[in-house]
Amino acid sequence: MRFVDEVEVNIEAGNGGSGAISFRREKYIPLGGPDGGDGGDGGSIYFLATDNVNTLVDFRYNTTRRADHGKKGSPKDCTGRQGNDLILLAPPGTIIYDADTEEEIGELTKVGEKLLVAKGGFHGLGNTRFKSSVNRAPQKATKGTFGEHRRLLLELKLIADVGLLGMPNAGKSSLIRSVSSAKPKVADYPFTTLHPNLGVVQVDDLRSFVIADIPGVIEGAAEGAGLGLEFLKHLSRTGLLLHIVDVMPYESEDTPAQAAKKISLEIEKWGEELSGKPRWLVLNKLDRLQKDESEAHCQAIIDELKWTGIIHKISALKSAGTKQLMFDIMEFLDQQKLEASEQD
Repeated sequence: MRFVDEVEVNIEAGNGGSGAISFRREKYIPLGGPDGGDGGDGGSIYFLATDNVNTLVDFRYNTTRRADHGKKGSPKDCTGRQGNDLILLAPPGTIIYDADTEEEIGELTKVGEKLLVAKGGFHGLGNTRFKSSVNRAPQKATKGTFGEHRRLLLELKLIADVGLLGMPNAGKSSLIRSVSSAKPKVADYPFTTLHPNLGVVQVDDLRSFVIADIPGVIEGAAEGAGLGLEFLKHLSRTGLLLHIVDVMPYESEDTPAQAAKKISLEIEKWGEELSGKPRWLVLNKLDRLQKDESEAHCQAIIDELKWTGIIHKISALKSAGTKQLMFDIMEFLDQQKLEASEQD
């Protein structure tokens, strides 16, 4: 399925049903009086967060959604049927904007969260409502009001605990395949990842976290180059960034450290939302180095980067070092949650 993370959709809530004008006409009941019922309310439109969908692709091909209109009132004080509400399913992480005013209407952050985006019309009143001591036979009823019509912009930001960051072909997809059940495409050429992938890493029976792999970021991504720009926003929801560096890149004019510096520059350009996040350096593809040269080669990269933070050395392809990396990530995320709860 194609990944879709931005889409416009037109929504039309139902109109309220009109009230009825009617009078009782029954044998032996003279002057029965008015008995026109009210109309029914129009159906409203809601968004509901669900884990049954993970993209906005359904809205790409069906761009107009309508709720039911309320029905007209009937004689004998019968109220018209209310229009059914329309529930639109979207993945957690969906932000909903009014496309005309650019106002943010709301955000779906967790499964089961429900958001009203268009209110149905109010029902019309039947002539029974207008009966009074001076008007025993009112010939008046009101029409229902129109339901809200809106043009919405839906934007999806993936909600993941950990984001993978790096140049194309750095081994991000191989890592997510190695540590989770996600199966993104892997090949010996750049840009095999064309849309984000999510994987659940099960550390033990009770603890797990979600890891996100986005298309490789290249120099100039913050200005629109390559595939990474439109997906960098997904990393803004993560609690930790893993900067994956290929220690032996294919046919690259840059050294591993030079490539890593370019990624760091793009993160700085993007802004504090990303540059201020915790970031670990993960040196990948150690299986391509001889054992006796591995340590010196990795240390040269670290020295050139002047990296003072946390460092892991792995081979995603061979699953070497990945188990310890995932365990350390889980411990870090647990500590983050603990500190957040203490602040609350």
